[in-house]
Amino acid sequence: MRIGFSVPQFGPFADPGRAAGMCTALEALGCHSLWVADRLLAPLTPPEGYPGGRMPVRYGTHLDPLLTLGMAAAATERVRLGSSTLNALWQPPLVLARALTTLDLISRGRLDVGLGLGWMREEYEAAAVPWQGRGARLEETLDVLEAVWRSGTVVHTGPLWTIPPSTVLPQPHQSPRPPLLLGGFTPFALERVGRRADGWLAASMPLPYLEGLWAVAREAAERAGRDPAALRRVFRVNAHVTTAEADPEETHQRGTVRQICDHLRTMCRADTDEVLVDLQLTTDSPEEFLDLAAQFTAELTGG
Repeated sequence: MRIGFSVPQFGPFADPGRAAGMCTALEALGCHSLWVADRLLAPLTPPEGYPGGRMPVRYGTHLDPLLTLGMAAAATERVRLGSSTLNALWQPPLVLARALTTLDLISRGRLDVGLGLGWMREEYEAAAVPWQGRGARLEETLDVLEAVWRSGTVVHTGPLWTIPPSTVLPQPHQSPRPPLLLGGFTPFALERVGRRADGWLAASMPLPYLEGLWAVAREAAERAGRDPAALRRVFRVNAHVTTAEADPEETHQRGTVRQICDHLRTMCRADTDEVLVDLQLTTDSPEEFLDLAAQFTAELTGG
């Protein structure tokens, strides 16, 4: 099992200087990776679809995910750096490709590109991006990324974007491209993971739900002539840490450190499986965040 943590970027942690020092400290704990998330706004009226109802107020204070990854790259030397999940549709894909290539070069090949569609209509409206047709828009975005990251002349003609025969350099540090992970929790999303991605940006969830979704990705990979065993999984948990033991039905996201870690261990079946522990909703200070990160690291490594 690989262990990752969220890059501090929301609420009281949205301070670049302090966040950089925390990234350095998290790397010193021995974790495998650090991950940013992506929020444009936090509506005052509760948006539809947020688990549990009202969105946490601290999501209204946030650092840009791509710039924050650049900060994390400068503050660390070893850890992988990823996005879970970067909304792929809020900027033109050629612009996105340029930014991701630059980040891979800045980090000397430590970037994992994690993309998703998001779920909040209000953010799409604010970004002036159509809500309808999101899946097709993501498919063409992936087409453009692949065209840019292939060596040679870049050219693309599609329903949404056209790139005339062009030179688009430099290439990423990683060859042929940075690993690509996709998020989502519908059969359509998991079919796309199996067909096009290197892995799935998942979440801590009850096991029966997980197994059903993962079967969709594996079957799609086989139909596409790809090796299902090569697909990675990254399980995000927005941990709500309690001092008293929680109901066993809730331990996929709520409970003591040991309870949450016990559930994460049941989900991770392969050496390449990874957990992403986000502590920004359950802590209020860098000291508390880093202390809890040390507890999770010790529990998950047996240290």
